[in-house]
Amino acid sequence: METQNVKDTVRQIFTEYLNTNGHRKTPERYAILDTIYSIDGHFDIDTLYSLMLNQEKFRVSRATLYNTIILLINARLVIKHQFGTSSQYEKSYNRDTHHHQICMQCGKVTEFQNEVLQSAIENTKLTRFQLSHYSLYIYGTCSKCVRANKRKKVSNNNKKEK
Repeated sequence: METQNVKDTVRQIFTEYLNTNGHRKTPERYAILDTIYSIDGHFDIDTLYSLMLNQEKFRVSRATLYNTIILLINARLVIKHQFGTSSQYEKSYNRDTHHHQICMQCGKVTEFQNEVLQSAIENTKLTRFQLSHYSLYIYGTCSKCVRANKRKKVSNNNKKEK
């Protein structure tokens, strides 16, 4: 689906959500939605705040961002992730199912897709529970940090031998 079509669709979904739940339809909320759906990948509130500051039309407070993010999560247009101590968000409409690898050393988050994993999870029989969506986080150490750790270990061993 083209980017503009997606933006039009999520705007319509958000409008219906706001109407149904008695929330105001403000230009700032729609500007936040539009900015989020212009971001590829994960973002945090600080990144979103910076992007919003660069837009001349809408200067929004952090409180407005947090409040709108909550509405967007409830409308199922944004997903919140907790990667270690960091809260990250990503758009959820029209996104392929993917999984996350989180480096516990540098904090880098990498998305990956695995059809075998996805199929196993989606075909798991859950007792008295209907799956709507899921998130999978795999924690470990990325290859860059593993190499850095090996170099550090070799360097420390060389210093001990001297």
